[in-house]
Amino acid sequence: MAKIKTKRERVKFASDNVAGACPEVLDAILKANEGDSTPYGNDSISTELQDKFSEIFEKEVIVFPTASGTAANALALSTMTPSYGNIYCHKMSHINTDECGAPEFYTGGGKLVPLTGVMGKITAEELNQSIGGKGIVHHTQPSSVSITQVCETGEVYQLDEIKKIAETTHKHNLNLHMDGARFANALVSLDVTPAEMTWKSGVDVLSFGATKNGCLAAEAIIFFKKDLVGDIAFLMKRAGHLLSKMRFVSAQLDAYISNDVWLRNAKHANKMGKKLSDGLSKHNDIEIAYPTEANEVFAKFPREKTEHLNSEGYKMNEDELDGKAVRLVAAWNTKDSDVDELLNTIKAN
Repeated sequence: MAKIKTKRERVKFASDNVAGACPEVLDAILKANEGDSTPYGNDSISTELQDKFSEIFEKEVIVFPTASGTAANALALSTMTPSYGNIYCHKMSHINTDECGAPEFYTGGGKLVPLTGVMGKITAEELNQSIGGKGIVHHTQPSSVSITQVCETGEVYQLDEIKKIAETTHKHNLNLHMDGARFANALVSLDVTPAEMTWKSGVDVLSFGATKNGCLAAEAIIFFKKDLVGDIAFLMKRAGHLLSKMRFVSAQLDAYISNDVWLRNAKHANKMGKKLSDGLSKHNDIEIAYPTEANEVFAKFPREKTEHLNSEGYKMNEDELDGKAVRLVAAWNTKDSDVDELLNTIKAN
């Protein structure tokens, strides 16, 4: 019986988390595997990580490595949001649409208050108008604000936008959290320092993403204010994120932020994203839905082109942004030839 030949599945461009770990990270894991080490984050790699992040952010910070972005976001928010508190965020934010209620769960019932925003970003004006009910016992209480950098439409919050949101947040005595799943991509896009994009602009706590940009499974919660740390150590243990062999997560982060690996990876991913966006924009029947400012490209495809790409094995994220646009994402290991192959496949239709 003859075998039916099927198209190979191409997950490239489905997301940047389809990519493997970069060589520097893998080498660091192997090195960390040599010999024995103190468990639960008391190893030398984990403790030295505090100083290395403090140097990068030009400020003494407190760092807690985690294994997933969902854990980093939910646990960070749980330190600044009581069970009766509100978390103001964009309606398309990952914490609101893609984390299966983790922020509500880890805060013990905290309420997410989704904002409409503009082009995927919340605005200081809408935030200011939305914060209310403080001190009224019948209402959940304003507690924290969360923004995503890069945001859900692939755009990057400019420094003045972050500062205005932070000013509004702090005016109401709330704390500002940044979901930095693609922190490095935003950083190189803006060409600013980590300090400028975070605490100098008013960010209080950062979920520092690394998995999407070359790590195997490593994120970090970074506190810029010591008084916000609170019971995070106990919350992490209770959540199952106080890993006994934390050194393997810390080793990834250590290699990632050393020798500009993270910045180099992000620059390449952004470059490939721009190349893809420029190539798609040459087609009259394809509309770039949002400006391509990092490594994510959102485009509106004619149905026949989407079906053609699906038939060629590409996994098209058609549910992104309420079905209004398809999302294509370049990664740290995306090659020029990968972009060319996709563009040629589209051209052939």
